[in-house]
Amino acid sequence: MIRPADLPDTIPIFPLPGALLLPRSRLPLHIFEPRYLAMIEDCLKTPGRLIGMVQPRETPGGEKRLQAIGCAGRLTSFSETEDGRYMITLYGISRFRVREEVQGFAPYRRCTVDWSAFGRDLGLAEDDPGFDRPGFLAVLARYFAAQQMTTDWEGLKEAEEELLINSLSMLSPFSPEDKQALLEAPDLVTRRETLVTLIEFALRGGFDDEVLQ
Repeated sequence: MIRPADLPDTIPIFPLPGALLLPRSRLPLHIFEPRYLAMIEDCLKTPGRLIGMVQPRETPGGEKRLQAIGCAGRLTSFSETEDGRYMITLYGISRFRVREEVQGFAPYRRCTVDWSAFGRDLGLAEDDPGFDRPGFLAVLARYFAAQQMTTDWEGLKEAEEELLINSLSMLSPFSPEDKQALLEAPDLVTRRETLVTLIEFALRGGFDDEVLQ
């Protein structure tokens, strides 16, 4: 268990489009770029082993910036391939707000961050008292059929609410902007409502020129 006092002021940042990490969720990553290989090696030397996942964004002028809010994960699994790539798993610890980017000699980006608005992330799993699982799964079944996706439906019927909603938020093929909206949802209920809205939007043809049936 990580306490608020254990969270550092500065963390390395991995700006990966479309990659969403949420508190108490796991994100597997395949690392091969030299600068991020260096980031992993430096991360393993720190007590918290934290890496911040942030969605990158591009300004109208072409400048590459970061979204204001990201989520830090603790590096909990690490393996190296024969050709020097890393396979890692991050376990979501807490969201944060980016304060400013740190200039220095590291080949990867680092930021000072503020954790204060997300103290709830360090607690126990959230509940969703109004969760209608049969109705949710019915909408999900239509979406999976339209996307030609398969899943373990028995597992979805038995999964804890937070695990189910967060896993689907992370794995569904939404845009980086939509993933950011799911990340910034203040609680599990809002995230579930946002997820359903995105799914229904897709089923109405919002992601395509053709209406999905």
